[in-house]
Amino acid sequence: MRIVLVEPDIPQNVGAAIRAAACFGAAVEIIGPCGFPLDSREVRRVAMDYGLLAPVRLHAGWQAFRACAEPPSRLVLLTTRGEDSLWDFRFAPGDAILLGRESAGAPEEVRAAVDAQVKIPMAPGARSLNLAVAAAVALAEARRQLAGRPPACG
Repeated sequence: MRIVLVEPDIPQNVGAAIRAAACFGAAVEIIGPCGFPLDSREVRRVAMDYGLLAPVRLHAGWQAFRACAEPPSRLVLLTTRGEDSLWDFRFAPGDAILLGRESAGAPEEVRAAVDAQVKIPMAPGARSLNLAVAAAVALAEARRQLAGRPPACG
Protein backbone atom coordinates (compact mmCIF):
# COMPACT_ATOMS: atom_id res chain seq x y z
CA MET A 1 0.00 0.00 0.00
CA ARG A 2 1.23 3.50 -0.75
CA ILE A 3 0.03 7.04 -0.88
CA VAL A 4 1.02 9.28 -3.75
CA LEU A 5 0.85 13.05 -3.39
CA VAL A 6 0.44 14.78 -6.74
CA GLU A 7 2.06 18.24 -6.89
CA PRO A 8 1.42 19.13 -3.23
CA ASP A 9 1.20 22.81 -2.22
CA ILE A 10 1.57 22.81 1.57
CA PRO A 11 4.70 21.44 3.30
CA GLN A 12 2.98 20.81 6.64
CA ASN A 13 0.44 18.57 4.90
CA VAL A 14 3.24 16.56 3.32
CA GLY A 15 4.91 16.13 6.71
CA ALA A 16 1.65 15.00 8.29
CA ALA A 17 0.96 12.61 5.39
CA ILE A 18 4.42 11.07 5.82
CA ARG A 19 3.69 10.58 9.51
CA ALA A 20 0.27 9.01 8.78
CA ALA A 21 1.78 6.70 6.16
CA ALA A 22 4.44 5.57 8.63
CA CYS A 23 1.80 4.78 11.24
CA PHE A 24 -0.16 2.66 8.77
CA GLY A 25 2.88 0.94 7.25
CA ALA A 26 2.49 2.59 3.85
CA ALA A 27 5.05 3.95 1.44
CA VAL A 28 4.98 7.58 0.28
CA GLU A 29 5.61 8.89 -3.21
CA ILE A 30 5.53 12.52 -4.28
CA ILE A 31 5.00 13.63 -7.85
CA GLY A 32 6.44 17.06 -8.60
CA PRO A 33 6.55 19.84 -9.09
CA CYS A 34 5.85 20.80 -5.49
CA GLY A 35 4.87 24.26 -4.30
CA PHE A 36 7.82 24.30 -1.84
CA PRO A 37 11.27 22.75 -1.40
CA LEU A 38 10.87 19.17 -0.19
CA ASP A 39 13.68 19.56 2.30
CA SER A 40 11.85 22.47 3.95
CA ARG A 41 11.88 22.87 7.71
CA GLU A 42 8.06 22.65 7.81
CA VAL A 43 8.04 19.14 6.29
CA ARG A 44 10.72 17.92 8.71
CA ARG A 45 9.02 19.52 11.74
CA VAL A 46 5.67 17.85 11.12
CA ALA A 47 7.02 14.50 9.86
CA MET A 48 9.42 14.35 12.84
CA ASP A 49 11.38 11.08 12.72
CA TYR A 50 8.56 9.19 11.00
CA GLY A 51 10.25 9.79 7.64
CA LEU A 52 12.57 6.94 8.57
CA LEU A 53 9.57 4.59 8.75
CA ALA A 54 8.02 5.86 5.50
CA PRO A 55 10.83 6.88 3.16
CA VAL A 56 9.69 9.23 0.42
CA ARG A 57 10.20 8.40 -3.24
CA LEU A 58 10.25 11.42 -5.52
CA HIS A 59 9.15 11.64 -9.15
CA ALA A 60 9.89 14.67 -11.32
CA GLY A 61 6.41 14.57 -12.84
CA TRP A 62 3.45 12.40 -13.83
CA GLN A 63 5.26 10.71 -16.74
CA ALA A 64 8.22 9.84 -14.49
CA PHE A 65 5.82 8.26 -12.00
CA ARG A 66 4.10 6.27 -14.76
CA ALA A 67 7.48 5.01 -15.98
CA CYS A 68 8.37 3.77 -12.50
CA ALA A 69 9.93 0.31 -12.33
CA GLU A 70 7.48 -0.72 -9.58
CA PRO A 71 4.03 0.23 -10.83
CA PRO A 72 1.14 -0.07 -8.40
CA SER A 73 -1.55 -2.65 -9.11
CA ARG A 74 -4.22 0.08 -9.29
CA LEU A 75 -4.32 3.86 -9.09
CA VAL A 76 -7.08 5.01 -6.73
CA LEU A 77 -7.68 8.77 -6.74
CA LEU A 78 -9.12 10.21 -3.55
CA THR A 79 -11.26 13.15 -4.67
CA THR A 80 -14.32 15.12 -3.65
CA ARG A 81 -15.65 14.36 -7.14
CA GLY A 82 -15.25 10.61 -6.63
CA GLU A 83 -17.70 8.16 -8.12
CA ASP A 84 -17.46 5.57 -5.34
CA SER A 85 -17.71 5.95 -1.57
CA LEU A 86 -14.59 5.02 0.36
CA TRP A 87 -16.78 2.76 2.52
CA ASP A 88 -17.99 0.77 -0.52
CA PHE A 89 -14.73 0.65 -2.46
CA ARG A 90 -12.72 -2.60 -2.18
CA PHE A 91 -8.98 -2.05 -1.84
CA ALA A 92 -6.45 -4.61 -3.06
CA PRO A 93 -2.85 -5.19 -1.98
CA GLY A 94 -0.53 -2.98 -3.99
CA ASP A 95 -3.05 -0.18 -4.56
CA ALA A 96 -1.74 3.38 -4.69
CA ILE A 97 -3.97 6.05 -3.16
CA LEU A 98 -3.42 9.32 -5.03
CA LEU A 99 -4.22 12.74 -3.62
CA GLY A 100 -4.12 15.89 -5.76
CA ARG A 101 -3.00 19.41 -4.95
CA GLU A 102 -4.67 21.11 -2.03
CA SER A 103 -5.47 24.17 -4.18
CA ALA A 104 -6.64 22.51 -7.40
CA GLY A 105 -7.02 18.75 -7.00
CA ALA A 106 -5.55 16.28 -9.45
CA PRO A 107 -4.73 17.38 -13.00
CA GLU A 108 -6.95 16.01 -15.78
CA GLU A 109 -4.04 13.90 -17.04
CA VAL A 110 -4.05 12.08 -13.70
CA ARG A 111 -7.85 11.77 -13.54
CA ALA A 112 -7.89 10.17 -16.98
CA ALA A 113 -5.32 7.54 -15.99
CA VAL A 114 -6.67 6.29 -12.66
CA ASP A 115 -8.53 3.03 -12.15
CA ALA A 116 -11.00 4.47 -9.63
CA GLN A 117 -12.09 7.81 -8.19
CA VAL A 118 -13.16 7.51 -4.57
CA LYS A 119 -14.65 10.05 -2.16
CA ILE A 120 -14.83 10.16 1.61
CA PRO A 121 -18.48 10.66 2.61
CA MET A 122 -18.88 13.82 4.68
CA ALA A 123 -21.60 15.75 6.46
CA PRO A 124 -23.86 17.95 4.32
CA GLY A 125 -22.23 21.30 3.61
CA ALA A 126 -18.67 20.08 4.24
CA ARG A 127 -16.44 20.57 1.19
CA SER A 128 -13.27 18.63 1.86
CA LEU A 129 -10.83 17.31 4.43
CA ASN A 130 -7.23 18.39 4.87
CA LEU A 131 -4.95 16.38 2.55
CA ALA A 132 -3.13 14.58 5.36
CA VAL A 133 -6.36 13.80 7.19
CA ALA A 134 -7.91 12.43 4.00
CA ALA A 135 -4.82 10.28 3.38
CA ALA A 136 -4.99 8.91 6.93
CA VAL A 137 -8.71 8.11 6.63
CA ALA A 138 -8.17 6.28 3.34
CA LEU A 139 -5.13 4.38 4.62
CA ALA A 140 -7.01 3.33 7.75
CA GLU A 141 -9.92 2.03 5.69
CA ALA A 142 -7.62 0.22 3.26
CA ARG A 143 -5.70 -1.38 6.13
CA ARG A 144 -8.95 -2.35 7.87
CA GLN A 145 -10.11 -4.12 4.72
CA LEU A 146 -6.80 -5.81 3.98
CA ALA A 147 -5.51 -6.68 7.44
CA GLY A 148 -8.49 -6.61 9.74
CA ARG A 149 -7.37 -3.61 11.75
CA PRO A 150 -4.78 -0.84 11.51
CA PRO A 151 -1.45 -1.19 13.31
CA ALA A 152 -0.86 0.78 16.51
CA CYS A 153 1.30 3.89 16.27
CA GLY A 154 3.03 5.70 19.12
